[in-house]
Amino acid sequence: MNRIILICSCLLLLQGASLLPKSLNPSLAKSPSVSEPNSSTLDHGGKIETKYDGFNHETVVTLKKMRVNCGGAKGLRSTLKQTCVSLVASLHCPGAQLDYVRYAKLQLVFETKDWDQRHPLDERELIVVADGQRLRLGRMGLVTQDVASDRGIDRMNEVLEVSVPYQAFNTIALARTVEIKVGKTVFALQEKNLDALRDLNIRVKF
Repeated sequence: MNRIILICSCLLLLQGASLLPKSLNPSLAKSPSVSEPNSSTLDHGGKIETKYDGFNHETVVTLKKMRVNCGGAKGLRSTLKQTCVSLVASLHCPGAQLDYVRYAKLQLVFETKDWDQRHPLDERELIVVADGQRLRLGRMGLVTQDVASDRGIDRMNEVLEVSVPYQAFNTIALARTVEIKVGKTVFALQEKNLDALRDLNIRVKF
C-alpha cells in the first residue's frame, strides 16, 4: 500500500514539473504595464551633441543649427518673406558633469537676400513669449554678419547670440507655444523646434 502511494506521489510530482516553463519567454520578461519609449517622440530632426570644453572647463550640450522656417511660413511678418530663420541652443555646465547648468545660450541665424533685414544695434533686444509669459532676455550680440553666394545669388548671413539664465531657458523648453521678437522681427517656433528644445533640456538634471 505504501509503495502504491509513493508511486502516485512521484507521478504527481513529474506531472507538475512538466507544467513549469523551462525558460522565461522574452516577450513576458517585462511587465505589460511598462511601455517601451516611442522613438517617434524624439524624431524632431534636430541634432544634439555633448562635448567637454577643456579651455573653459565646462560640459556643453548643444542643439545644432535647426531651421525654424523660411519667409511666408505662419508666424513670420510679411517683411520677412525672403528670410530664413534658424535656431541654435546650448546648455553650459561647469566641470565634467550634467547635474547643474550655469547658463544657457541662444543663437538666431538669419539668412536673406535683402540687406535691409539686418538688425542694427538698437534692434537686437530679445523678447520671448512662452505660453503667454513675456520674457525680456536682453540685447543680443552680433556673432557674424557676412555674405555667401548660393548658385550665383548673394545671401546675407547674420548670427545673433545671447546668454540667458537656465530658468528662462527651462520656461521656454517647457512651453507649448513660443513666439520670439528681435527688433522688428517676429516669428514663432514650430512644433519640431519645441520638441528639440525639450529633448535638449532632459539631457541635464537642472
